[in-house]
Amino acid sequence: MKVSVIVPAYNEEEKIMDTVNALHKISGINEIVVVDDGSEDSTALKAKEAGAKVIILPKNQGKGNALNEGAKHVTGDIVVLADADLGDTAVEIEKLIEPVAHGRADMSIAKITATKGSGGFGLVKGLSRFCVRFFTGKELSTVLSGQRAMKREVLKELLPFASGFGVEVGMTIKALKQGYKITEVPVNIKHSETGKDLKGFIHRGRQFSHIFKVFFSLLLRGERQ
Repeated sequence: MKVSVIVPAYNEEEKIMDTVNALHKISGINEIVVVDDGSEDSTALKAKEAGAKVIILPKNQGKGNALNEGAKHVTGDIVVLADADLGDTAVEIEKLIEPVAHGRADMSIAKITATKGSGGFGLVKGLSRFCVRFFTGKELSTVLSGQRAMKREVLKELLPFASGFGVEVGMTIKALKQGYKITEVPVNIKHSETGKDLKGFIHRGRQFSHIFKVFFSLLLRGERQ
């Protein structure tokens, strides 16, 4: 069984090599596709040096669009989505592959234990969980996690992904409404935290607006449970 990984990346030259190298250590991964989303640094070069297939987008288009582009280039029976800033902890992705490979889930989502005082204020997380509950009646704790594994046929059914930071919420709702089984898997993954400074506020604000966009789009289409 072949496993492919899509890694959307924007200005991640400091972490991308460690992330790709860690993914290479996982048994079964045959293909790593890094989508450089208009980076202004050497992300693409370092990803290529680490042995990834690199797709370069001429300008920054957002995470959802980067994943849509990456999906065109993967061939695995199982497709993993992984953030570019995981570094050495990307080896934990193996735990996500296992339940999908053994037929216990159609999609697995990484459940990462938050460190004390790290990132955000919970508002965006709360909104994401509300959206899933509102449209599906299901309760998940890790809707915003970008670390996922899924069957290839599931990926095809979920495309195209919502643009920007609404991608995880959109794909989770769509997967549940189509009857796919989702499991949350505890992992020891670490990635860059969004702090409580001005940059963090701006990032959370963008996340919030993108998730609201997904919410109203689904609402207008009459998708409520």
